[in-house]
Amino acid sequence: MANAIEASRLDVGYGGRQAAVKVLSGLDLSVEAGSFLSILGPSGCGKSTLLRVVADLLDPLGGTIRVLGDTPHAVRSRRDVGFVFQDSTLLPWRTVRDNVRLPLGVGQGSLTRKIEDRSDELLELMGLAGFGERLPHQLSGGQRQRVAIARALLGQPKLLLMDEPFGALDEITRDRLNDELLNLWRRTGTTILFVTHSIAEAAYLGERVVVLAANPGRLIRDLDLRPLKQDGNRCTREDPAIVAAMAELRTALEQAS
Repeated sequence: MANAIEASRLDVGYGGRQAAVKVLSGLDLSVEAGSFLSILGPSGCGKSTLLRVVADLLDPLGGTIRVLGDTPHAVRSRRDVGFVFQDSTLLPWRTVRDNVRLPLGVGQGSLTRKIEDRSDELLELMGLAGFGERLPHQLSGGQRQRVAIARALLGQPKLLLMDEPFGALDEITRDRLNDELLNLWRRTGTTILFVTHSIAEAAYLGERVVVLAANPGRLIRDLDLRPLKQDGNRCTREDPAIVAAMAELRTALEQAS
């Protein structure tokens, strides 16, 4: 299987090359196309920074990164990457449908691939059929995140970046959206990079879980969970093998802090 992401000796930081503060240092990472990767680590280790480099929102200081076999800029120009943040970032004056349609009117002049209006199809896919004319304040937190995911999927991206998208939700809603996200991933085959602070969420969702340490950010653990799960990345949260993996990840996180 081809790799969706190939990073080699990747350095990322802020402040310019001459006086940069490194957030990520010497990162080597390969992510298979169509896979689900969870990313864990303490605050400040570069989890969100890594997603920003992949999305062409931040340039690396050194090393190399290829996304879908191309440069991050070329991939962003084709709208092949979708991004979901912790906050749903919906425009409060626009209806749900118009929020999903937002990418149709943003940056079209710089795109190299035309985006079709699939808003109603995506709202149905996310369990929001009939909600298109509502405003964001009329939705629950979980529903707003579903809208944000639908918006990210409008351009049919090959890669979906998710930066703690369910972190502000209650546990029951979070678990429900975890299951819906896995079903969506199975249907679409989209490569997903999922940042979270939750060990349980990372282990339940990810085929692989990588742990980053801080100061500077670097990869210290890469745990393959596929041997512990059934086909389609299926498991239960109470599975003893998954619970044992969570304990292993907790140990890695303690070492990373």
